[in-house]
Amino acid sequence: MKQKSFLSSVIGIALPVGLQSMLQSSFSMIDQLMVGQLGTAAVSAVEVAGRPAFIYSVITGAVAAIAGIMISQYLGMKDEDMADRSLSVNAAITAALAAVFTGVCLLVPEGIVGIFVGEAPEIRSAGGAYLRVIVWTYLPMGLASVLAVMIRCMDKAVWPLAAGITSAVVNTLLNFVLIFGYLGFPALGITGAAIASVISQIVNLLLILLMFCRLRRGKGFRFNLRVGGAFWKQYLAMLWPLLATEFLWSLGQNVNTFIYGHLEPGDLAAMSMTGPIQGLFIGALSGVSQAAGILIGKRLGAGEYSQAYSESKKLVCYGLVGSLVLSAGLIGLRGFYVELYNVEPQVRESAQTLLLAFAILAPVKVANMILGGGVVRSGGKTAYIMVIDIVGTWLVGVPLGLVTAFVLHMDVFWVYFILSQEELVRLVMTVFVFKRGGWMNRLEAAKN
Repeated sequence: MKQKSFLSSVIGIALPVGLQSMLQSSFSMIDQLMVGQLGTAAVSAVEVAGRPAFIYSVITGAVAAIAGIMISQYLGMKDEDMADRSLSVNAAITAALAAVFTGVCLLVPEGIVGIFVGEAPEIRSAGGAYLRVIVWTYLPMGLASVLAVMIRCMDKAVWPLAAGITSAVVNTLLNFVLIFGYLGFPALGITGAAIASVISQIVNLLLILLMFCRLRRGKGFRFNLRVGGAFWKQYLAMLWPLLATEFLWSLGQNVNTFIYGHLEPGDLAAMSMTGPIQGLFIGALSGVSQAAGILIGKRLGAGEYSQAYSESKKLVCYGLVGSLVLSAGLIGLRGFYVELYNVEPQVRESAQTLLLAFAILAPVKVANMILGGGVVRSGGKTAYIMVIDIVGTWLVGVPLGLVTAFVLHMDVFWVYFILSQEELVRLVMTVFVFKRGGWMNRLEAAKN
């Protein structure tokens, strides 16, 4: 594969995925602003009622990642039958997970909300009502994510982007109409926000299904769950480390939030202000990570190990250049961004310094995302990433955060900057694994 064609392949995947991720982040910000007009109780109710969806998205995200590993490798082997079987299995597991989460949330919605807020009748009631509706997003959201993986692996990454843009626009317009009661509709408040989310997710799934059918027109697709023990052994060996990684990472993020919440007044607000920018920044380059998973996975499936190794290094270089450009822009514009918030001057000042810290650390974060989350994972040996993440989060990041905050009593800038050195530790470990080459693994076409 020539340099030019390889770069074109990277851009063909990375650009649509990055744009889709950024759009999702930006529309999420709009949703928050709309719900924020309803008062503190409404914001709190939506936040806590969204916790099950967050857990569900973490789990189904792991399933979708495994689908990407399997489908890209089998397509690299020219084995479309196994690619279809992999899609079928992952779609079925996603549907089963959606059924479990939906059933539990419908059974005790107020009880689930109460776990997070205790005895707060207004929030429990509003959150329970919101949860009863929002659960119907679980199935379409999960199935769309798995189908989108297959479409991207078949070199049509721009198609899920188009579906994502359409559904995001639908969601925003329906939020405006249903939350506040325009165009003759009643003002439904946060229930209207939930209904808008359900409709937009259904629209997204329908568009993805139409795209998938068009892509497979003439070839057909047979939903096939007939796989044997060897397949499941290989599948579970990839899935459980990834699930453990995502769960422990999310738990570590909650510990970090606890740390920031127990520093000086306003520090947690300052850290929260950096969230949208971090989401946009990482989202912009997340496409390079997905491109790495798909393109390197196909190389491994075809047994082209030397090309996989050399192209992996190119992908990391692309991400490094992109992150340096974005970091420079963030350093220059961070003052303008924090002025958009109506908060105390000291909170804006803290947010500015935290954005500076993030801009400095971002290239390392991006390198980890591409090399660990894309390249090394593409071989299916997800246990490598699990060990690296456990060491980084629980042996480095969390201890450093607790010590700097509660023993050394440092300010929020240094707490964040020092605990974030976990990223540097992760990168050193990942580079070591990458150079040894044990991650370059070719899956078996285990049909039986």
